[in-house]
Amino acid sequence: QVQLVESGGGSVQAGGSLRLSCAASTYTYGRYCMGWFRQAPGKEREKVAARGLTGSSTYYTDSVRGRFTISQDNAKRTLYLQMNNLEPEDTAMYYCAAKSIPCTVNSVMSDYNYWGQGTQVTVSS
Repeated sequence: QVQLVESGGGSVQAGGSLRLSCAASTYTYGRYCMGWFRQAPGKEREKVAARGLTGSSTYYTDSVRGRFTISQDNAKRTLYLQMNNLEPEDTAMYYCAAKSIPCTVNSVMSDYNYWGQGTQVTVSS
């Protein structure tokens, strides 16, 4: 099992940046695919970005590609989501999640086994 704790959310103006962190209770490299998801009020949760077992493959939803970057510090057991040029449409609760093997960056949301509690991101215009 793995426990996940997100941090780094906050309130920023449009065009600003935030970096979300997700601390894992165990090493995830080579053992879990990792992903970031978000849920805006009144909307379904969506997959934002994902990273494969070794990080050689990544996924981004169209609306964030080129603005967000998913990365991982294996020594710190921490997953990151660097978010640049934020837009009001990015306002949501952001969740970190882990999917045990077998998995790929294309694993769907319902396949992710472990979830953090979420961190709120609010972008004002």
